[in-house]
Parts: sequence; structure tokens; C-alpha cells
Amino acid sequence: MWSFHRWFEKHSLILLIGILVVVSIGGLVQITPLFFIESTIERVEGVRPYTPLELAGRQVYVREGCYTCHSQMIRPLRDEVERYGHYSLAAESMYDHPFQWGSKRTGPDLARVGGRYSDEWHRAHLTDPRSVVPESVMPPYAFLADADLDLRTMSDHLRANRLLRVPYTDEQIASAAADARAQATPFGEGAYEFEQRYGRVAQRDFDGDPARVTEMDALIAYLQMLGAGVDFSTYQADAPENER
Repeated sequence: MWSFHRWFEKHSLILLIGILVVVSIGGLVQITPLFFIESTIERVEGVRPYTPLELAGRQVYVREGCYTCHSQMIRPLRDEVERYGHYSLAAESMYDHPFQWGSKRTGPDLARVGGRYSDEWHRAHLTDPRSVVPESVMPPYAFLADADLDLRTMSDHLRANRLLRVPYTDEQIASAAADARAQATPFGEGAYEFEQRYGRVAQRDFDGDPARVTEMDALIAYLQMLGAGVDFSTYQADAPENER
């Protein structure tokens, strides 16, 4: 009955063609749903694109390999929900390129870390992790406080993300560097314009040094918004969007 497999074993070209056919079918199964992504991801109130400062912080997060020890996906399992909060929604990662979902955790999941700790706690944790978590195996990132954030590439970051369908406007792209500076210096020049472009998002000195905008500012700004946008006290998965 299964003797036909001998053709694959005897003829390498036929085996190669068979492999290509199977891989192509598997690839189509994975890729085809992406063309209908707008209809498969539920819109959730509170999910918004990153500000330039938060987007820069996300770049630092990825650059330093934080994703290798921290996932950003709370699975719908009782122990995870009780520890971390509401399970992750696909819509919460709709502006992530690439997304940070996963289950490999050396440290805790960070999907709901936003607002859980103060900026001071994050600064201490990033500077000397064991000063706040004695059992931590995380390396220190104190150098981030000494590294000025490169504002020259802010517009390019937003422009690249717009190519991936993140809805940044021309005005937001043109003002990216000023907006990144304004979010970290809320009483400085451009703070009002920043609020007009991004609404009521956190504007403050994240790294404790108001004279500079550093990579520490950006990373803390990113961490403080993770999971903080959706109000799960009123969220209902099956309710129409206009009733949430």
C-alpha cells in the first residue's frame, strides 16, 4: 500500500520536489491568514501606537536582548492570570514589530508591568537588579542612564513602522524627535503640542535627570505603558465595541 515512498527514497530529485511541495503548503497555511489580519484581530479600546520615546525604549529593550528572559504573553491559565493579570489579547500587540510573545521566562512576564512599579523602582532595578530583587540573575544596565538617546533617527523609526501599517501621521513623523524630548521633559518646549498629537499619555522625567533625555528614559517609558492601556475592569470580550 505504501510502496510509493520508494520513489522518494531512490530518486533525490523527486524527494526534493516533495519537500518543496510540503513546505509550500505549510507556509501558505501560516501566511494566508495574515492577509486577513484586520478581520481577525479584535479592536480594543485603550490600545494605541507607541509614542516616539516609547518606541525608542522598545528598540533598546530588543537591542539588549530583554526578550530572551522576559515574555510578554500571559496565557489563559489560572496560575498565570492570578500572578500576572488578565490574559494577553492579540490586539495589544497589533503595533509590535516584531511582537514579544513567548513562554520562555527566566524573569517574570512583563505584559502587565506598566504602572505596577514606580519610575524610581525601575531605575534602581535597571541600575542594580539585586538591590530590589535579591535573587535576580539579571545583569545591570546602569549604562543606559549615561547614554543620550539618539533623537536623529526618531522620524525614521516612525516612518518604518507606518510602512507596517502603524497609523502614524505625517505630523507625528515630522515631529518625532521633538515629541520624544517633550515626553521626557513635560514642562519644556513642545509639551503642549505633544499632548495634542498623542493625547493623555505619561509625560514626566523617567530617569531622574531632567537635563537629559537618555536611553533609560526611553526604556522606562516603554515598560510603564506595557499592559496599562486597556481597562480590564470594564472590558468584555464578547461585547460590541461601542458597549465597552
